[in-house]
Amino acid sequence: MTREERYKRIIEYFKAQQPNVTTELEFGSAFQLLVATLLSAQCTDKRINQVTPELFRHYPDAKSMAKAEVEDIYELIRSVSYPNAKAQHLKQMAEQLARDYDGEVPSEREQLESLAGVGRKTANVVMAVWFGKPTMAVDTHVFRVSHRLGLVPKSADNPLKVELALLKHIPEEYVSTAHHWLILHGRYVCTSRAPKCGECPFAEFCPSLTL
Repeated sequence: MTREERYKRIIEYFKAQQPNVTTELEFGSAFQLLVATLLSAQCTDKRINQVTPELFRHYPDAKSMAKAEVEDIYELIRSVSYPNAKAQHLKQMAEQLARDYDGEVPSEREQLESLAGVGRKTANVVMAVWFGKPTMAVDTHVFRVSHRLGLVPKSADNPLKVELALLKHIPEEYVSTAHHWLILHGRYVCTSRAPKCGECPFAEFCPSLTL
């Protein structure tokens, strides 16, 4: 099976079985999505969803968080990974938004990536989920699944290369949705350890099983 045929089969399956998917993070605004996504780095969405309700109760928007003390933000997020660094980033990011964008989250990549703690993956999530742009955020799940299913070449050895390879093959109208398809498949079926190959709808043509 060629790579193009593999893409076609996988996209057709997801279109039929999971036509409407989005992030599992819980949020009520662009700012809250940005915060939750930043916090989710090397942490589960489940954990973030346990933390953010109280965080957003205290600081629902950029202007309120900009006035917060880093120590107070830390106390509310201390159970996530790297809470010290993330608390600093949240404070700085909120200050930047309040100062430079009147508290609003910008929609362009360059502006998003200029914010403290915001890298390409986080920017891509916000652009896709909130602003509906055809961007492909590559986290550990997308990276792993893309390689196991043979969607990208072995030479795609970093997130940016995987992102660009996926964008070459996935029709633009499905890009932002495909990001969630691949994440959820990696989170619940094609797991890092002990993948559930017996439950995988792509097992018959998965190159990881036929090598």
